[in-house]
Amino acid sequence: MKFALRLSLSLGLAGVLLYLLSVWGGLTWADVRGAWARMSPATLALGMTVHAGIYALRALRFGLLLPPETRPPLHAILACSSAHNLAAYVLPAKTGEASLVVYLKSVGQVPGPAGLASLVLSRLLDLAVLFVGVGGAMALLAPVLRPEDVGAVRLLGLALAAPGAFAAFLCTRPELLTRIAGAVLRGTRLRALPWGAKVLAMIDSTTGALQRAGGTGVLVRSVLLTGMLWGLVFLFYAILARGAGLPGWIGYPEAVFGASLAVLFNLAPINGFAGFGTQEAGWKIGFVMLGVAPELALSTGIVVHLVQLGNVVIFGVLGHLAMGVLSRRRAPVSDPTG
Repeated sequence: MKFALRLSLSLGLAGVLLYLLSVWGGLTWADVRGAWARMSPATLALGMTVHAGIYALRALRFGLLLPPETRPPLHAILACSSAHNLAAYVLPAKTGEASLVVYLKSVGQVPGPAGLASLVLSRLLDLAVLFVGVGGAMALLAPVLRPEDVGAVRLLGLALAAPGAFAAFLCTRPELLTRIAGAVLRGTRLRALPWGAKVLAMIDSTTGALQRAGGTGVLVRSVLLTGMLWGLVFLFYAILARGAGLPGWIGYPEAVFGASLAVLFNLAPINGFAGFGTQEAGWKIGFVMLGVAPELALSTGIVVHLVQLGNVVIFGVLGHLAMGVLSRRRAPVSDPTG
């Protein structure tokens, strides 16, 4: 019942946000149908191919951030990562993020703290690259965004890159997050509650896992994988954006800027179902700032989001099917003779 209520609220919020965006931009369903009609099968196939590359790189990074002694085969990590991405994308308020820890433990026997450490470090790396990418794209495109005030836009770009720099620092000392959380919990009355000791034990074990996962060699390779991963993410958006009808002068830097704002808006914990509404808002604002007509920016944003959701569902279902096969292979066979 609680899940049904959360899902209903999530769908309702997404619907309200999309309606407000359509009213604001003067969008009609004809605009959306036109953008969808322009999306050729070749563009969809190329987008799915790039999307598959993103999933492969993400699985490689999750595996790299796991201790070698607990690391399952890559195909098992890929299955868990694909299923996790579906849960993280569809469930409201990012409640599906923790599913990776559960999946890795059930399919690959990965200890909970190790799985959580891999997830936390991956997200820190994503934030570092994303914010630096947004800030860099804004600084590069300052003459286009505000020709009359290039210096101020570049300064804003540097300010946006600052959270990325902080996230990059935390990647080198990720255990600071759990140590701060443990210190806060120990300094309050929460530690006296029945579940307080269990939470503290989990925090302490995760701290150790983060320290083991954050070695210099592993971190350097993880940064390279993250850069390649986000390079493909922006390529994916650029391919679909052009396919849906954005102007020909929208190149890779412009796609990075517009899509980055869409991703940043989608990070908000108040987002609706599958990020509908918030992602479109960021997409529209980003590309309108570049000079795209509001109704074109919004219609292409909706179509790109629908294609992305379709890919996520396909890969997620395949991941769940693969997890089921792997779980049956790992299950012990009972002796019929007793």
